[in-house]
Amino acid sequence: MLETMPPAACHDRYPDERIRAILKETRTIALVGASANPARPSYIVFKYLSERGYAVTPVNPGLAGQTLLGRPVVARLADLPGPVDMVEIFRNAAVAGGLVDEALALPVLPKVIWMQLGVRDDAAAARAEARGVAVVMNRCPKIEYGRLSGEIGWTGVNSRIISAKKPVLARGGLQKLTLERP
Repeated sequence: MLETMPPAACHDRYPDERIRAILKETRTIALVGASANPARPSYIVFKYLSERGYAVTPVNPGLAGQTLLGRPVVARLADLPGPVDMVEIFRNAAVAGGLVDEALALPVLPKVIWMQLGVRDDAAAARAEARGVAVVMNRCPKIEYGRLSGEIGWTGVNSRIISAKKPVLARGGLQKLTLERP
């Protein structure tokens, strides 16, 4: 489905269907800027996505050769052991363009380049879209997954998803929903 999606002409808003398709079709993610500090947002997102079944490879030159949550850390995108569906940029906007260029230099292009909250580079997005790569900017895949699956709505944030289905609680009493819900 991603191959048939047109580039997002305006990166200010993304239709839920587009975000849902990206999150459903993505299986492997390179998270650039992953942190070993459990209090950092990049660690929290890394852990959350891993727990939802995504194979996440942490990318951080300062942690290269170590493991995070059982996954080996690589120094840069060129060191990835294989192709990834998504490159998630968890670095500031000033370096996002260079990271997009690194992603575009991979032997197999990712299907998606996702820039975290507060990260936007329209010129880099245009370069990626010109190569057929979908781009999402200034969004968090953890938040979007939670919103579209209904997890966030259950905890008090209005997700605009109404369901009569009783939530299934994972161990520890936490709700863990999926994007497969209508």
